[in-house]
Amino acid sequence: MKEDVKRSIEAARAVTDFVPEIAIVLGSGLGSIADRIETVCEISYKDLPGFPVSTAPGHAGRFIMGYLEGVPVICMKGRIHYYEGWSPEQVVMPVRVMAGLGAQTLIVTNASGGIRADYRVGSIAMITDHIALFCENPLIGPNDDEEGVRFPDMTEAYDRELQDVLRSAAAEEGITLETGVYIYLTGPSFETPAEIRMCRTLGADLVGMSTVPEVIAARHIGMRVCGLSMVANMAAGIAPHKLTEQEVLEAGEQAGPVMVRLLTRAVRMMGQK
Repeated sequence: MKEDVKRSIEAARAVTDFVPEIAIVLGSGLGSIADRIETVCEISYKDLPGFPVSTAPGHAGRFIMGYLEGVPVICMKGRIHYYEGWSPEQVVMPVRVMAGLGAQTLIVTNASGGIRADYRVGSIAMITDHIALFCENPLIGPNDDEEGVRFPDMTEAYDRELQDVLRSAAAEEGITLETGVYIYLTGPSFETPAEIRMCRTLGADLVGMSTVPEVIAARHIGMRVCGLSMVANMAAGIAPHKLTEQEVLEAGEQAGPVMVRLLTRAVRMMGQK
């Protein structure tokens, strides 16, 4: 996998010498954020050797590099999911490539199911921690000491200073920012009501099928991380109806403009630090 990462970085460098500071991963229904970027270069995942290609609905499958509020960013428009059949190492390959291109900070976004009863569809929550019990750790296997230590600390997986930036950005934009602990389940089936009760007992507020492997890999290689989750539906047993992927995409379209405002302000503030 290290060789595939290296070849993908070399292929990207053959197209552009752009060096991003911040990497942004866009979740389901949140692709409109990329429209705010003053684009310098776009690269399809298909054009990178050995690179996994996203197949999930609402995930375009390309890197967008450019400036957001004057800050050099690389945006992953379409993430890779374990449920698509990729290995954990392949799922986090994009994070390693973005870091290899120069990004030192990672902003992860996702669409999630709301477990906490006081959430509503369209709520935006800052991820303060995660639960990875059901995640096959992407660091399993031989460790590359050049990338990170064998046993990376996860005490502060989500950077506290960056959380403060997100809070300040939300306040300046007049956006209500919830907080929550995100729990990862593999999918692609939605969770059962019993599984949601288990997640609540474990201390989770949000549930989804992404993000956690990416955060683990990012912390392993020393990236600073913060995360935002859009509540796309209320989780099974809480919602009075059956769950569908269309509901997730529609929620993203409705809440997308709010997320765009928040992320744009946050990136500007991060670029000033």
